Amino acid sequence: MRRPDFARTELMPLVDGDLRFLIESFPQPATSYEEIAGILDALPNTLESMLTSDTVVQQIIFDRARLLRISPFLLFNVLLRQVLADHRRPEERRVVNYLANLMALFVTQHRLYRIDSTDAEAYGYLVDLIEQAVGADPDRRFLVHAHVANFSLFMTGMFGTYLEERFRHGRRTVGTSYYADLGSSSYSQASALPPAQAYRLTEVFVRLALTFDSYRRALGTIADSYLH
Repeated sequence: MRRPDFARTELMPLVDGDLRFLIESFPQPATSYEEIAGILDALPNTLESMLTSDTVVQQIIFDRARLLRISPFLLFNVLLRQVLADHRRPEERRVVNYLANLMALFVTQHRLYRIDSTDAEAYGYLVDLIEQAVGADPDRRFLVHAHVANFSLFMTGMFGTYLEERFRHGRRTVGTSYYADLGSSSYSQASALPPAQAYRLTEVFVRLALTFDSYRRALGTIADSYLH
């Protein structure tokens, strides 16, 4: 099975423009870009320090023109590290990287409503998505459960207030608690399937399932404090 585009838990989605931005923003003396790039390859902790540097954060938050120079993955990675209290342990960093990659994918409507990047069909309702898992092989069932979970987390985090308002005024039949329960259970179901182990997502999905609300609130803080 081809590795799904959401199955990323490392900093690999950073592109050359992101590294150049970090190097230029981080107060670190060096003789050349190439020299620092070599240091980053040898010392991953240096890159981690850059992602939480006050200088880098200020460049991203207060200098909107510079956002055109970086990828959505870098933007969301830095913001997630600002709103999540615990991101120092390797397992937590993997969750941060996973969510940053997911948010970068889902900012495009084309990807948000598709189970996989190669799917031609879009699904606007979760009930239609869930039906896709019935009778499907383990690989497809994994993709469906993962997408239901990812979609639920993204929507309740980034648009939770909007969803709850529509629910209270009778414009939606379910509120954020429904999405949260469904998202948590879907992460749990996806974590138990063989592809989760193959893509090293088992622990990531278990953490997301057990603390779904914490991550949902983190995304909500990003939406309210930095984006909206």
